[in-house]
Order: sequence, then C-alpha cells, then structure tokens
Amino acid sequence: MNRIIVVGGGIAGLSAAYYAQKNIPDAHITLIESASQWGGKITTDRVAFDDGQFIIEGGPDTFLASKPWGVALCKELGLDERLHGTNQNKKNTYVLNKGRLLPLPEGLAMMIPSDVPSILRSRLISWFGKTRMGLDFLLPAKSVNGDESLGSFVSRRLGREAYENLIEPLMSGIYAGDGDQLSLASTFPYLRDLETKHGSLARGALEMRKKSSGKAVQGSRSAFLTPTTGLAEIVEALVESLRLKGASLRLNTRVTSINRNLDLGRRAKQRQWNVTLDTETLDVEGIILATPAYISGQLLASFDPELGSTLQSIPYASTATVSLAYRLSDVPRDLDGYGYVIPRREGRKALACTWTSTKFPHRAPEGYALIRVFVGRAGQDIPWDENELLELAKEELQLTLGITEAPLLSRVFMWDKAMPQYNLGHPEILKRIDTALEKHPGLVLAGNGYRGIGIPDCIHSGELAVEKILKHEGHKETRS
Repeated sequence: MNRIIVVGGGIAGLSAAYYAQKNIPDAHITLIESASQWGGKITTDRVAFDDGQFIIEGGPDTFLASKPWGVALCKELGLDERLHGTNQNKKNTYVLNKGRLLPLPEGLAMMIPSDVPSILRSRLISWFGKTRMGLDFLLPAKSVNGDESLGSFVSRRLGREAYENLIEPLMSGIYAGDGDQLSLASTFPYLRDLETKHGSLARGALEMRKKSSGKAVQGSRSAFLTPTTGLAEIVEALVESLRLKGASLRLNTRVTSINRNLDLGRRAKQRQWNVTLDTETLDVEGIILATPAYISGQLLASFDPELGSTLQSIPYASTATVSLAYRLSDVPRDLDGYGYVIPRREGRKALACTWTSTKFPHRAPEGYALIRVFVGRAGQDIPWDENELLELAKEELQLTLGITEAPLLSRVFMWDKAMPQYNLGHPEILKRIDTALEKHPGLVLAGNGYRGIGIPDCIHSGELAVEKILKHEGHKETRS
C-alpha cells in the first residue's frame, strides 16, 4: 500500500489529499492539521438573525472563475449548482481619494485601463496624470535584464500617479503587498507580455478587451463565485469525501520533524520517509507539505539546511478582517456597489472595505447591511488585539461612510503571517527550491507561498503535488 502523508489542512492540503486519494491506486492517505478545524484561512461563520442569517467569511470570500481549478473541483464535489456570482445590478467599485469615494474607471482589463473616455472622465487622475498615461501609446518597450518591481513597471508605462491612484490599491487588495517590492514576473507577468507584444499596455489591453467581448468566463455567469452558505462548503465537502473513502484525518496534531529513512537497507529504494508527530512516527513513501513556506522550511532544515533557509526567506504579511452588521437604515450612504479600496498614500489603517450584502445579497437578511473591513499590508504594523481591530474598523466606517451607530454584531479574524509576498527575487527562490527538491524524491510542496495565492491556485498546487508524487513513485495516473 502506498502511504502518503499531507501536512497542512488548508485548501491546498485538502485538495492534495483529495487528488491523491482519487489518482493513486490503493493509497493510504493521512492528512495532518495542527489547528482544531479544517480549511486554514477559509472559515465561515453562519449566524442566524431575524428569520435569516449572516454568512460571514473570515478569510477569502470568493474565488476567481477564470482559473478553472476551483470550478472543476466544485463540480466534482457536487457543488456546481450552489455557486453564486456577484451581484450584477450594483457593480460599482470605489477608490478612496483624499477622503472621498470616487468610482473606479470602467474598462479595466486585467487591471490596465482600456476605456479611454472613462479615464478622461475619472476624477481619480489629474489632467497631467491622464496626459502621462497617454504616453504609454508612444513609449517603446524597454529591454529589462532580470525582474522588475510591479510599481516600477507600471510607473514607467503609465506614470506614478496612475500607479498610486489606480493600480496600487487594486494590487494591494490581492497581495496586501508593497508594489515597489513585488516581483512583476511572479505577480502579473502578463503585463510584461503586453508591453513586449503590443508595445503598449493600453494597446494590449484594448486587444484583449476586443477578444473577450461577449464571452463568458469559463462558462460562468460571473467573474467571481462562492457557494450558497460560504466557502466553507468546499472544505466540508472535501472532508466528507476524504472520510467516506477511508483517509486518516487528524486535527490538533503537530509534525515535529521530518527525516529520510536511512535504515531500510535494500528497501531504501522505496524512498521512504520518517514523519514524527506528537505521539508517534510514521514511515511513508510520499510527503506533501501544504504548510506556509516558513513552516515547511523549519521542518526540512534538519536534513537540508539550504532548502530550509530558502523556504524561510519568503516573507509574509499579517492581515485581519473585521465584519460588522447594521440595519440598512443606520447606514447613511447607499451601498451601491462591491465596496472600495484604499491607496497606500491615503495613510489609512485599513486596506479595503467590502459591502458584502451588496456584493452577495444572500449573505445578509433583507433590510440589513453586512460590511467587511480589511486590515494589514506589507510594511504596516497592525494592532494584534480583537477590540483594537474592531475599533479601527468602526473608525474607518465612520470616517468614510458616516456610520455612527453600534454594529448589531461583529466578527474579528486575525491571520498571523498569512499573505506570502512575491517580492523581487521570488523567481530565483523558486528555482532554488525546485533544484533542491530534485534531491528528495517523494517530497513535494503545495500552497500559496510559491506560484499563486488564490483559492484556484492553491487547489491546483495540491493537484500538481500529487502528479509529482506519481512521477517520483512511478505510478500510472488513473482518471475517474
């Protein structure tokens, strides 16, 4: 029997265990999680209230439909009919600019403006800034040796004002990062492709807009999707599938060390490993580490210090989300869109604000508003106390939306070192990791620390990890 251990019970680890069980014949799968619940940063609080319920997400609240792995997994789990798109009747998104909420220009194709009239009408960019953006049509593509920061790239193509007022707040909402440090090659490599292929970001975005006009995203009615009662439905379905098919699922269990099994004699060719837990040691043929890179680095440092150090060199930012519920009558401003993002230059403590009950109306009872405030970005210290974070969120909503009433309910979720930062040099880090892993057949990595931070990326990383285990062990992949 093939013994596979997956360490880390977030969406990447759960997906890895699922695909291992599906594709490795006669495998015995053990899934280890140090926390008391499955799902990692995916956690949903369902609160009954006034003949309805609030659906409160502690981490991500949706996933991108254009990356197919999330939709594909949901279909396999029987959740495809439960997926909801975002509200198509109120799609406004705003940017906080000098304390005012100004609408984001229409026609942003992959974050790049492609609707010239909309840009000309926008009050987010001065006329000087708009003129500078227009130079993108004239500036030749620049030959760059090696990587370039996202901030540097967008600034030289569209100007610094466009970067700080438009691109940076959108980027921060995804990565919680510092765009002047983030690697273009690891975050938005297609932007460089647009420059080299079309000689202009705007020209390339216009071409992409023409090609995608009228086309649905992966057959979906919306660019973003979520199950009816929250993303935890995916976690719950994965756990149920694993249990029904005989996987060993262990919560509140910590891996203390990982070592190569050097005492097998001729059997060493089986590439077995020792995985020491709190109370026992397991011998396994394959290990999938779906823990944060710095945790994986700590576990591997004993037998490969260089690999351990490389993994621990990937920086992480801490974040928090604060959800608050109000009567709609207590909210002075019409919540006529998905919410707003806050540029770093505004100096606010919050990063963004989602009007959850508008974005997904089914997540709040009729007549109530559910609002979520995001806190934490790279280089910013945030209070690590629930009461302080709650007060911070209430202050943000009072300053921007004029809300002075106390919330009917609130939930605070704190995520320590949750967001990996794909900073300059990240592609080289990945190369060193891949080279090191070649010396350790049967050991693979998964998760958001490497090649994508979204839910579909994490699901795909788990699936790819299983494919690597199959390759190392010489099994033939079976498809159901």
